[in-house]
Amino acid sequence: MAEMVVSPTLEQLELQAQQTGLLLRVQMARPAGIWTLRLVVAEPSGAGRANLLGELKGWAYPGKRGFQLDTMRVLPKAPPGVGPLIWAATMAWAREVTPCRQARLLAIDDDPRQHRRLVRYFRSLGFVPTRLLGAAPFDLPLRLIWGGAGQLMVGDCDHVFRQALRRWGQVHPRHRD
Repeated sequence: MAEMVVSPTLEQLELQAQQTGLLLRVQMARPAGIWTLRLVVAEPSGAGRANLLGELKGWAYPGKRGFQLDTMRVLPKAPPGVGPLIWAATMAWAREVTPCRQARLLAIDDDPRQHRRLVRYFRSLGFVPTRLLGAAPFDLPLRLIWGGAGQLMVGDCDHVFRQALRRWGQVHPRHRD
């Protein structure tokens, strides 16, 4: 019989981050039945302060396809593993707090070279391109939501979670599943 692998919870990811000298924090609100999320990774800097290393912002509405990712950034000074930790924690949050099982994001197209890098990066996490948002009139509502043109992509929360955990474990081997 195959051994069942238990995935870490968001709380366990917070403890793993702490063991590596990082702070992982989730700020959440639920105005009008919509979850808003800001997930941050920082490093303690003494006297109760912290230096931001990376963050992800998003929102979710009740539904399997309701998770919308808006902003993800990792600062250049961040140590290896911050990005995968953010992705794993974000997907853990979606799995534990919401009914969402798919996440949607926009690989913004402000610069063609950067856009290609974003699409390649998001694909490596398991996101799949669904449609291009451009200048067509029917794209306007989505462009207003996302703040620009680009490649709309969808990812399965469980798959992205596993990919991010694998990457986190590559950087911090003692935190492999």
